[in-house]
Amino acid sequence: VLQKGLKENFADVQVSVVDCPDLTKEPFNFPAKGICGKPRIADVGGVPYLIPTVQKEKVYDLNTVAKDIELPGAFILGAGAASSKVLGINAEFIPIVQTKSEKKPAVNGSYIAQINPADKGCLLEKYSSKYTDCEFGLLANLYASEGQPGKVIEVKANGRTGELNFVTCLRQTLEKHYGEKPVGMGGTFIIQKGKAKIHIMPPEFSACPLNTDEDVNNWLKFFEMKAPLICQPVIVSRDPGFDLRVEHTHCFSHHGEGGHYHQDTSPDSVQYLGYFQPAELLFRIDRPQETHLVGRD
Repeated sequence: VLQKGLKENFADVQVSVVDCPDLTKEPFNFPAKGICGKPRIADVGGVPYLIPTVQKEKVYDLNTVAKDIELPGAFILGAGAASSKVLGINAEFIPIVQTKSEKKPAVNGSYIAQINPADKGCLLEKYSSKYTDCEFGLLANLYASEGQPGKVIEVKANGRTGELNFVTCLRQTLEKHYGEKPVGMGGTFIIQKGKAKIHIMPPEFSACPLNTDEDVNNWLKFFEMKAPLICQPVIVSRDPGFDLRVEHTHCFSHHGEGGHYHQDTSPDSVQYLGYFQPAELLFRIDRPQETHLVGRD
């Protein structure tokens, strides 16, 4: 299914089932070896807690989420917002956490991407270099598993010929094939060559209500960042009525750049290499009562 769909958007596509590479090694350096074992997706909070105006009291803990999704000790990847309670500012959160179990404490390999106060560029930091908790705020889209080795879907896609970004192409391909049946997927992919359009939220929450996508885009700070970028996508082919964010991807690097992935900006030279696992379960945690569709891309 993915091979066929990606072919419509990329010049060179190879999709196969392989053994998951050891994700504790370069360039990932994750705290778990794989993305297999009881795979599940959690959509926590939501954009309505950020816009039109922020609800700073919305703070969550990844160790608690792991229990809520009935997988204590889960290895969690994904995309979310940092806890302004902990940081004192607003920032992008790139969660990469082996949550705590009865036998072991949590290992937090997460990153935060914020606007550098010195030069207004990107400041990417390892979360554990400053903080000891596993908190996040407002919203997150998370892929969780036991972090085991196993069979995964490997996707190689080079040379973008269509308009869709890599993640949207994967999601729309699934939606087209499976229709009403929601199919979820998570994992990690590397933008191996090329550049990408990435946003970082400003450190200050907007004082004026953000009521349209245009308001949101004017508030966000956009950058062009260079490969290699290691990305953590969470994808659900369609929303079965739970007010989901159907795709959300954050990325980090070892050269100080990271944030929220939008699209590669070098279609001719771009190279993607991804490892994915379909999820068995979907959990919706703290769904906003009042909702809207602004700021969902």
